[in-house]
Amino acid sequence: MSASRILQNLRSAAPLVAPSLLSCDFAELREEIRRVERAGARLLHLDIMDGHFVPNLSFGIPVVEAIRRSTELPLDVHLMISEPARYVRRFREAGADLLTVHIETLPDPRPVLEEIRSLGAAAGISLNPPTPVERLDGCLDLCDLVLVMSVMPGFGGQKFEPVALDKLRHLKAAAPGVLLSIDGGVNVETVDGCAAAGADLLVAGSALFSQKDYGRFLREMTGRAKDAKEVRV
Repeated sequence: MSASRILQNLRSAAPLVAPSLLSCDFAELREEIRRVERAGARLLHLDIMDGHFVPNLSFGIPVVEAIRRSTELPLDVHLMISEPARYVRRFREAGADLLTVHIETLPDPRPVLEEIRSLGAAAGISLNPPTPVERLDGCLDLCDLVLVMSVMPGFGGQKFEPVALDKLRHLKAAAPGVLLSIDGGVNVETVDGCAAAGADLLVAGSALFSQKDYGRFLREMTGRAKDAKEVRV
């Protein structure tokens, strides 16, 4: 499926919960993917960590390839790495449908965003809680997605930082055509505020995979998000 079609589908179905596979049981990776598919997931979020930009390591290209073989859901690949320009092509070839890079790693993000688009993927940019949203002003025209981090990236289960909501509200007004995502501490306590501030994609890792019933959790989160969005509108 083309990037434009994937983006159209996500926009029309938003707000959506995006399961972050970093928190799943990797001993049962294929079954975990099947479980979230049966629960109603519409895309999967993959966190790639290099131990340099973030103080942790996750998984790389071979695991992305394995996930791609296990599902037809769109893969939202979040590159938390120091030199994303070196790897965007390889991750695209591994099966990424959306590729997000960090503004903190790129003095000029435009060439990387242009390359991602030229490879046929949707191009995303992410920013950490301390990074001013104004850092994105020179590249929003090349962004299909903006991922607002509501925790410092690198580890799951952190406390939600409300500054992310201000950034979502700013971006909703500044870039109305861009898909807005939020990652970090997203759960039943924070989902209402995220959706009301403008989030289209709600990345959930430990909050989802700690549940026995993934479907019930996704339904509750999606219902709350849709209600909050309607109130905002």
